[in-house]
Amino acid sequence: MTRDNGAALAAVVVFVATYLVIAIGKLPGYQLDRAGAALVGASLMVGLNVVSLEQAYRAIDFDAITLLLGMMIVVANLRLSGFFRLVNNFVVARARHPLILLMAIVAISGVFSAFLVNDTICLVMTPLVLELVKRLKRDPIPYLLAIPLASNIGSTATITGNPQNMIIASFSHISYGTFASTLWPVAAIGIILTAGLIALVYPREFLTSERLPQIATKPLRYHRSLVIKSVLVTIVMMILFFAGQPVAKVAIVGGAFLLLTRSVKADKVYREIDWPLLLMFVGLFIVVTGLETAVLTPETVTAVSRLDLASVPILSAITAGLSNLVSNVPAVLVLKPFVANSPDPQRAWLVVAMASTLAGNFTLVGSVANLIVAQRARVEGVILGFWTYFKVGAPLTLLTIALGVWWL
Repeated sequence: MTRDNGAALAAVVVFVATYLVIAIGKLPGYQLDRAGAALVGASLMVGLNVVSLEQAYRAIDFDAITLLLGMMIVVANLRLSGFFRLVNNFVVARARHPLILLMAIVAISGVFSAFLVNDTICLVMTPLVLELVKRLKRDPIPYLLAIPLASNIGSTATITGNPQNMIIASFSHISYGTFASTLWPVAAIGIILTAGLIALVYPREFLTSERLPQIATKPLRYHRSLVIKSVLVTIVMMILFFAGQPVAKVAIVGGAFLLLTRSVKADKVYREIDWPLLLMFVGLFIVVTGLETAVLTPETVTAVSRLDLASVPILSAITAGLSNLVSNVPAVLVLKPFVANSPDPQRAWLVVAMASTLAGNFTLVGSVANLIVAQRARVEGVILGFWTYFKVGAPLTLLTIALGVWWL
């Protein structure tokens, strides 16, 4: 066996093992999670000389990591300031009918997720919605379903909606404005479909003349100055995004500026940051680069290109299937060499962004956002089961991806 053949075999074994653990969620019999699997895979790529240490450093996309870190700091400040509780109380508590309440939850989850990170919105919204529907004595399940479904769909609209869009923006160099102007109609119609489908699946809850009782408003604690500062910084960042400024630069400067505060200790903000997710991204960048370096010759890329990835329906189907198999971020990374060599890379990247995000709604384990809602609900004694999710998530996924394919 030559050195090249040995490196190629090692790269394939490490890549498959890493993605297998990511697909399962953890290594059976061990405490190794997805982030750890990505780190072990990256280390093996270097240790087995598939890539050099210098190649590994160059493989890390620091634009994507910087953008995600900056957005996490901004969202952490919005959360710790009490901003989301204020908005939730103001909008949702004024709903007087179950259907209006559902539409309010869908709208808030979808719109916030369009500009901030969808996983964080699910983290914030779940306890707020659960508390509200319990006080109203309503069935919590349909309202809980609305949070991840609308968040995933809303996050399709912009580069800052979710981690895979941030990575795609870094790879493709698509501007914030172009991305948003292309995909916001899919997100907007998808959010409307979400409310409609949940209402149809739960007619006794929503297709009724019964009105919601008026409940007493609880005193709300929030940091007034930090709310104002965080909202102003977020608005300025959005303006700069649409003005064409580098998104990673804007996000990290905005996030760093928000750390200059007397209201909240910096370590509270650090605890809100999803460090394992950042670690998983760094590891996967190196794992995928190892596979590219050792296995993906120009002939291999050409052979895969014969699958007609320029076709929107075919690329959407492959992306959606892969996203449900190994999760959306790993799917995007593994598609990179093939999408980058397609006849129209910008269009292909937008298709991947659309399909990988909307596919996350297919099953309960299809995206981290879904799992966040299910886990937080379980802590409060509410079980959001696989099939309960599937009977709304699966048809909604097929409808929205069909919409996206037609639109693109």
